[in-house]
Amino acid sequence: MDVRELAVPDAWEFTPRQFPDDRGVFLEWFRADVVSRTIGHNLEIAQSNQSISKRGTLRGIHFADLPPSQAKYVYCPTGAVLDVVVDIRAGSPTFGRVDTVRLDDVDRRAVYISEGLGHAFMALTDNAVVTYLCSTGYAPDREHGVYPLDKELSIPWPDDIEPLLSPKDAAAPTLNKAAADGILPTYAECLAFRASLRSRG
Repeated sequence: MDVRELAVPDAWEFTPRQFPDDRGVFLEWFRADVVSRTIGHNLEIAQSNQSISKRGTLRGIHFADLPPSQAKYVYCPTGAVLDVVVDIRAGSPTFGRVDTVRLDDVDRRAVYISEGLGHAFMALTDNAVVTYLCSTGYAPDREHGVYPLDKELSIPWPDDIEPLLSPKDAAAPTLNKAAADGILPTYAECLAFRASLRSRG
């Protein structure tokens, strides 16, 4: 499995090695040892989610209160999505930085997003399936969002696809408004939380 750190620190891309034969393809889409070695601590999986989206569906930018927030390992077994990571950590040297990875059923990459980062994706195909391994369970009272079409973020969403947002995502604040409202995690909090995870082994 090949690993690449993204332009947003504390997020990584994982590309599995695929073994095709006349029966089909075999691959390891998640390896706990590789992920743990990369992120510096064991990833405890509390919940696994799956979404199925029509072309143009845009989910995010989502994040959760820290601690414990929610780390995600995101994989697309069917179809294709443009996966997006945003540094929303107030005080971060890379605050507002964005990186994207195409997740699909060809290269079969996955993305790991650390606690405190923002995450979104757009379905590039109909019936795009996304599976998320999550470090904590869903807690609606701790969940927040940033408007994914915020012009200040300049996320490179495809020009030829009309975005389809939920009412909640469409009403989310811009990144600067979320910062002014004090709902974003701070960079210092995120560093301290990740250090506590590393100390557990």
